[in-house]
Amino acid sequence: MRLLERNISVPRTSGNHHLIEQIEHALSFHFNKGEIPIRLAITGVSDGKYECEVGCLVGAGNSGPSSTSSIFSLQQRRLERTEKFTTVFLVPTGIGAAIGGHAGDATPAARLLSSCCDQLITHPNVVNASDINELPENAYYVEGSVICRLLMGTIGLSPVRNNRVLVVIDSRPDAMIENLTINTVEAARMTLGLNCVGIHKLEPPIELYANYSSSGRAAGVGHGIGRLIDLLDEMKDEYDAVAISSQIDVPDGFHDSYFESDGEMVNPWGGVEAMLTHAVSHLLNVPSAHAPMMESREILFSDPGRVDPRMAAEAISSSFFYCVLKGLLKSPRIVVEQSLIQSANVLSVEDVSCLVIPDGCIGLPTLAALEQGIPVIAVREGMGVVATDLSILPWSPDQLFIVENYWEAAGVMSAIRSGISPSTVRRPIEKMEVKTHSSSEPIRATYPSSDKLEQSGG
Repeated sequence: MRLLERNISVPRTSGNHHLIEQIEHALSFHFNKGEIPIRLAITGVSDGKYECEVGCLVGAGNSGPSSTSSIFSLQQRRLERTEKFTTVFLVPTGIGAAIGGHAGDATPAARLLSSCCDQLITHPNVVNASDINELPENAYYVEGSVICRLLMGTIGLSPVRNNRVLVVIDSRPDAMIENLTINTVEAARMTLGLNCVGIHKLEPPIELYANYSSSGRAAGVGHGIGRLIDLLDEMKDEYDAVAISSQIDVPDGFHDSYFESDGEMVNPWGGVEAMLTHAVSHLLNVPSAHAPMMESREILFSDPGRVDPRMAAEAISSSFFYCVLKGLLKSPRIVVEQSLIQSANVLSVEDVSCLVIPDGCIGLPTLAALEQGIPVIAVREGMGVVATDLSILPWSPDQLFIVENYWEAAGVMSAIRSGISPSTVRRPIEKMEVKTHSSSEPIRATYPSSDKLEQSGG
């Protein structure tokens, strides 16, 4: 079983309507039996086509539960629950976002947005800062594909007090590298009260290789994924969430180039990490997160010097794993039974009040929000290397708000939460257009006769 990414062009639809259905239909001609699309990004629109980069799992066969649905399945929400204001904050992994493209550097933005809502739903790329995780108290930490399916309406999220976390690590020839990860687990047990139900070592290890797609996104390939899936499926009754630590191979010199780039180089490790956890959570319906293992002592003890602030958490970390364990501690459980998704204590798409993303990001979460009538706030200051014009999509009035920064995003959120049309607090403000509807049918006044008026007492 392996992971890979493909470039596929999809004919553009008239008016860009029903885009999810159109993409699913077009992709069906490109995938064989046993190949499962797990991640989608629309990286450009040209010559009447959508340029798509699709991460997929090859050789899946019958692995995972039979109830696993397509990532393109959509359940239309019937209504919006307004008891609480719930925001989804998403920064796609591997796009080099100016805010959120490195080591948890979108955390301040997450904390700001969390102060403007009752509940924030976010994912590891936003708050994972290697050995640091400052997840807001009112935030739910879920894997990216889980956010996709939540917005598509096919799953719900059930809050938990704590999870039984299973740890899976790569076997490594240097015991010191393994011990960095194992000691991090023990530290989380002693400081977080983490309920770790076991540490399992894969021999041989899974193989993950980072590379870049044609659009400049971080991507990669993976081999030996079946061994991981089989282990997790075999132990499925013994844990609630899985934390994975494995090596990600990058070309020689990437570490030095990355730290020397002053934040300009797209983090190469995140793309293939996202592909792996998308596959795990999609097949097994469990919360999952991944951290890359330190490659060698040489890299561990190398001096990166004074680095860009967005990379500082990586520069001071050794196992990169603590953030994952803290996030999974209370990651909500995934509810797939449609009858339970509507339960009062389960978060569903009907609870989502708005989606906040970097401007230019068109993937399944954006398309799902479009279809579900969920307001989308797109932040220009957070853009990455991939930027597709969101205005090409057929948004309803007051559904898409493009703002300059996360300060403005917080303001738009507060206005929506208060029931105020955001446009009414901006200036200049235009007069409403009055539209006249003419009819060719003659209008005749009809009056009752005088005798009828007398009879009625008129």
